[in-house]
Amino acid sequence: MTRRLAEVRLDALLRTACDVIAERGLANTRTADVARAAGVSQALVFYHFATKERLLAQAFAYATEQDLQKLDAILKSPGSPLDRLRKLLRHYTPTTRVKAWTMWIDGWAEAPRVPELEKISRRRVLRWREALRDVISDGVRDGSFECADAEAAAWRIASLIDGLAIQSSAHPRIIARTAIGGWVSEAVSRELSLKPEQVA
Repeated sequence: MTRRLAEVRLDALLRTACDVIAERGLANTRTADVARAAGVSQALVFYHFATKERLLAQAFAYATEQDLQKLDAILKSPGSPLDRLRKLLRHYTPTTRVKAWTMWIDGWAEAPRVPELEKISRRRVLRWREALRDVISDGVRDGSFECADAEAAAWRIASLIDGLAIQSSAHPRIIARTAIGGWVSEAVSRELSLKPEQVA
């Protein structure tokens, strides 16, 4: 197997593993499930990942990297701080059923017991909070927002979104996802002295 082919196969395996984990959950995903979904032998999965735990951790790290690349693209996009804030909120807020959220929730649940997952999860959490804080700070500097503590506001906004994502994923019949965007807009508008329609 050439190095390039190995890299392509590894990328495809990680993408497939993310899909399987999102569908079945971390605890119920087996290497055989990933191999079957990828159309390869289980031996090839073990060629790339010595253990099931290594496969799951690397899949989680892969999903995190993909997510942070999208985040970086948003931060580098043109427009005002309000434009970038809207893009961040659209990307992060679970207004539709997104399988990826189930993967993040599983990762958070396992993080206290699995040091590698905790490290990966912490990196993603902190990076999102930093992005929100930086966009809020930019908006305060140019007069778009009013906020005395951008760091605290970022934590409150992100924690609200995380909590709503967990509840709407675990109990989809209790919380309508169509309402979540409005609640987030209201909370963000209060944090930054804006009108909800400016955020939406």
